[in-house]
Amino acid sequence: MSRIHHWLVLGAFLAGGIVVSCKHDPYVNPTNPEMTGFCNPDSVYFQNQILPILVSNCTESGCHNAQDREDGVVLDSYQSLVSTVENATQNDLHENKLIRAILDNDPDDRMPPAPKSPLTVNQVDLLKKWLEQGASNNACDENFGGCDPTDARYYTFVQPLVQAKCQGCHSGNNPQGGIKLSNYAEVKAVALNGKLYSSLVRSTNWMPLGGAKLDDCNLQRIQTWIQSGAPEN
Repeated sequence: MSRIHHWLVLGAFLAGGIVVSCKHDPYVNPTNPEMTGFCNPDSVYFQNQILPILVSNCTESGCHNAQDREDGVVLDSYQSLVSTVENATQNDLHENKLIRAILDNDPDDRMPPAPKSPLTVNQVDLLKKWLEQGASNNACDENFGGCDPTDARYYTFVQPLVQAKCQGCHSGNNPQGGIKLSNYAEVKAVALNGKLYSSLVRSTNWMPLGGAKLDDCNLQRIQTWIQSGAPEN
């Protein structure tokens, strides 16, 4: 092999190695291997989307929290869900006791029970899609790539967050603490009187009750929206 040919082969090999070494693998949280970096819009994440539905709608006082354990069922974590609900990750909806309770036509047996409203069609669809995708204890970083505290519109950020994490307790005829967050006017009133933000940042019994505390980025975004006058934008 000529010296020129040798260096061309070596250069091609090194270039190929550089290309391979520069390829970015998906982010994996070392403390939670099932936590990816970015949130794939085609995926459903238990920690981000499913657990807030369960906590908001099912774990209030007297229900399925770790203290009251109604019917022996606890729905405040993935581990509690799979250990206290029969076939909770089963994709066969006839076998899955969680889905069967949610879809029960009898108001006395349905979860959440009357007079609370049943889960919305969108919430049920999320649960079904999560089951279809393997029902894993997965999560994603909603602020992957950096936090933009100015990205704080009502319809694209505040309303979805309130629906996922708050409305289960703060809606219907008997809202927790007498605070309703069913529509923009109700959310705005609680935002401007200071109760919304203060309930999220207190050191104990923060909102969502029984759920994970909101991260700093989402707290900044809520604060930005409130300081802007809580607009319906």
